[in-house]
Amino acid sequence: MAAESSFDVVSKLDRQEVDNAVNQTAKELSQRFDFKGTGSTIEWSGDQGVEIKSGSEERAKAALDVFKEKLIKRGVSLKVLDAADEPKISGKEYRLPITLKEGITSEDAKKISKIIRDEFPKGVKAQIQGDELRVSSKKKDELQAVISLLKGKELDIALQFVNFR
Repeated sequence: MAAESSFDVVSKLDRQEVDNAVNQTAKELSQRFDFKGTGSTIEWSGDQGVEIKSGSEERAKAALDVFKEKLIKRGVSLKVLDAADEPKISGKEYRLPITLKEGITSEDAKKISKIIRDEFPKGVKAQIQGDELRVSSKKKDELQAVISLLKGKELDIALQFVNFR
């Protein structure tokens, strides 16, 4: 009898890469001529978020674009960002709060396990374990097919596949 193989589907955030992107964005905002005199800054706000402050709405949105560009260069998916559509005015400055999403919610986990059950009704099992999903099967080829399937789907969260055994 063949042993069961498995892997975990997770949605984790590489904090160091995000921190590097925040620092690079802050440096660029302080040096670029089109941001001079606008008071544009980016900084961590709490544990799960970043905040952009600027003197105008357009500059706040442009700073968000610079931040997204830095994240892409560092290999961080933009699906982790949950930015407000419009900057909020606070006194004389515009604030744009950005929340960083981490972990798979229970409804996303159910959606992913349904996708797996629909495509692989017999041999593949998916179990929800907190904020991650364990996928197991007797055949490693089926597990690799599940990974390919999930990479091809347009989901609202950034997925990583870890602990393949």
